[in-house]
Amino acid sequence: MDLNLEEHKGTIYDLIRTIKDPEKPGTLEDLDIVYEAGVKVEMLRETDHYIVDIEYKPTIPHCSLATLIGLSMKIKLERNLPSNHKISINVAKGTHNTVDEINKQVNDKERASAAMENPNIRKMVEKCIQEPD
Repeated sequence: MDLNLEEHKGTIYDLIRTIKDPEKPGTLEDLDIVYEAGVKVEMLRETDHYIVDIEYKPTIPHCSLATLIGLSMKIKLERNLPSNHKISINVAKGTHNTVDEINKQVNDKERASAAMENPNIRKMVEKCIQEPD
C-alpha cells in the first residue's frame, strides 16, 4: 500500500465509520463512538509493517455492547487490510467502567477468535459490519 500515512489513516477511518451500532440506529460515526482523531497509523520502515491504533468511546460508561463494537471494528479491519497491519482497538480511558477488560478481550487473538465461533456473536458482528446499500 503506497499511500502516505494521512491517506492511509483516512482509508482506515472510512472502513470503521460506517459500522452500525448494535442497538441504536446509526453508525459509529453518527453516534461519535469513532472519530478521526482516534485513528493512529504508524509505519515501521524497517519491516514495511503498519501499526494501527483505534480509540473509541462507547455511548455510555456501562455500555453492555462495547466489546461487540470493538470486535466489529477489529474483524472489519482484519478483513479489509493487508496482513502487514497490526491492529489494536481500545476504549478511550475514562469512558467505560470496564476499559481494561474490554481492551483485553478485543485485542487477544484467541479470545476474539473464540467469540466469533459463537453463532450469536458472529451474526451480530456480521450485521454491524455489513456495508450500507
